Amino acid sequence: MSLSRLKRILIGTPFPTSAAPHERLDKLRALAVFASDPISSNAYATEAIMTVLIVLGSSALALTMPLALGIVALVILVVFSYTQTILHYPEGGGAYIVSQDNLGKYPGLLAGAALLVDYALTVSVSVAAGIRALASAMPELYEYRVPLALATILVLTLVNLRGVRESGTIFAFPTYAFVGGVLLVLGLGLVRYFGLLGAPPLPPHPVRVPAAVSLSGVALAWLLLRAYGAGCTALTGIEAISDGVAAFKEPSARNAAITMLVMGMMAMTLFAGISFLATHMNIVPEETESVLSQMTRAVTAEMPAGRYMYGWVQLFTMLILVLAANTGYQDFPRLSYFLARDGFLPRWMMNRGDRLVYSSGITVLAVIASLIILAFRGDEIAMLPLYAIGVMVSFTLSQSAMVKLFSRVKRIPAGGVEQTQYTTLRSESGVVWKQVLSLIGATVTCVVLLVLVSTKFREGAWIVVVAIALLILMFRAIRRHYDFVRSSLSTRELTGEDLRDVADVAIVPIADVHRGSLRALKYASRISRDVRAVAVCTSESQKEKIRERWSRFPELTSGIRLVLIDYDYRDIIAPLFQYIDYVNNVEFARQLVTVVVPEFVPGSLAENLLHNQTAHILRLRLRPQPDIVVIDVPYHLSERSFEDAERRGQRLARRPPSGVGH
Repeated sequence: MSLSRLKRILIGTPFPTSAAPHERLDKLRALAVFASDPISSNAYATEAIMTVLIVLGSSALALTMPLALGIVALVILVVFSYTQTILHYPEGGGAYIVSQDNLGKYPGLLAGAALLVDYALTVSVSVAAGIRALASAMPELYEYRVPLALATILVLTLVNLRGVRESGTIFAFPTYAFVGGVLLVLGLGLVRYFGLLGAPPLPPHPVRVPAAVSLSGVALAWLLLRAYGAGCTALTGIEAISDGVAAFKEPSARNAAITMLVMGMMAMTLFAGISFLATHMNIVPEETESVLSQMTRAVTAEMPAGRYMYGWVQLFTMLILVLAANTGYQDFPRLSYFLARDGFLPRWMMNRGDRLVYSSGITVLAVIASLIILAFRGDEIAMLPLYAIGVMVSFTLSQSAMVKLFSRVKRIPAGGVEQTQYTTLRSESGVVWKQVLSLIGATVTCVVLLVLVSTKFREGAWIVVVAIALLILMFRAIRRHYDFVRSSLSTRELTGEDLRDVADVAIVPIADVHRGSLRALKYASRISRDVRAVAVCTSESQKEKIRERWSRFPELTSGIRLVLIDYDYRDIIAPLFQYIDYVNNVEFARQLVTVVVPEFVPGSLAENLLHNQTAHILRLRLRPQPDIVVIDVPYHLSERSFEDAERRGQRLARRPPSGVGH
């Protein structure tokens, strides 16, 4: 099976560019595509708070709900801020674009680097967590967690390469099945907790954990900040929609803003509900079973079909944890597009693939996530200290940028048009309170960021800090290179003296006189009147053989100079390069010299390893030379030509000659 056919089977037939508008997402699919990460965070966000508080004993778990409400308030602020970002920057780009436009280049690069790191970690952590859930149900799979995680990344990559609409359709059911299952459990739990509709009361949870430490004052406040920061994992992925506005159907900005609001309400309803029930049911975090699993088991106990409800929630919890990686697959390529467009990443990151997705970005993300899985051996617990720092950096910068943006808005009478430096706003109202809310959100996320970095720095957060710094340095280096290329290719103040003349000489390196070398000589004769066939001879017999074969084709070699170079060593590249260098710098100084290289084109990749190695080395040696143009003249080898030669009675040598053309 050919590679192209295999590609068609795995990815599908190519879409024409004109189909791009039809591949955009409606709100139902978009919610499943972009909200999988923040929705999946509900599987562990409440538990993250309780895991920190438990050191004060089970009685301290009552603080879970107040902290959860504080996180809900922060989510509302962040959702509001990103909704404004969507409306003011409908082309997408999220924190990177808004930070760059309002705070400057380096804050924008900081936001971009932080998000790229966060999206890569989103894929690796989500996949590892999903595989861990699977291994918990089937312990015999634990030792295969790394291969299973890599296989999962491969499947997610192929699904996303098939197109945005197709991936949205595939991922929609597990996402909504998880949401529906948890909402049903929460509803039943509240009914049983408040004793409504004659439902049986919830079973008691007698586990009591004594306090491991006794804290007060600053130490207690610091622990509460840690618990709050741990629960802020519920915020991960919220910015995803602002990066992918262009993926929505028209009107894209309005649809994206509506989806952002629905996502925020859905995610926070789940988070607040789980936190309320877990707190009032006196559930204690355990290593062997998650808080969500304990809550679901208790709520569905003594209920009709309770076992099936519990299995439903557990199954789709595992799936949503894996599918949370899809947020990274959607936004990493789009953010890479914006960075590449501005010259901070390779230009090929802007290219769309056959299915109108940014295939290069998807592939790069898959490789990075796989390397992270290998480095941490599929242990998501070891990766968690790295998680959420990047997204807090982007939250802080994005909301700070919105504060700056609102300060530039001119408040004018209703019905007028307001101008800012970067965008046009129609009848902007409530600018002051919007600015205040963005400022509060930026302050809180900045505090959370400082808490996360300081408490998790030794646990691995330093890796994220270093990675972000290295990415910014890479962005600068790439941009400098593109600026240098742009300056070098500029035609401003260009004169005729700046352009090199093309020398009327063509050098054809040969090892023997055969069909391939004769074709290259014939081609060279069409582009130059001074053609030189150059062969390096390491023995007298080789020299005589070339002369004898040369004389067989007087009609093809007429007017071509045969240059035979005697050499007593084995490295034939060195004298060949010296001759070309002499022609280039002495005979035709400051002119472009053409080197025509004959090359065999075998029928397969394996056969290619048997040929052309000397030609490859010669090209690599000549490439750095600014005044040398290298042209390849291919000669395609095929079984048919071999059979034709046999029918004509010609004897072909079984051992292929070595040299430049082989």
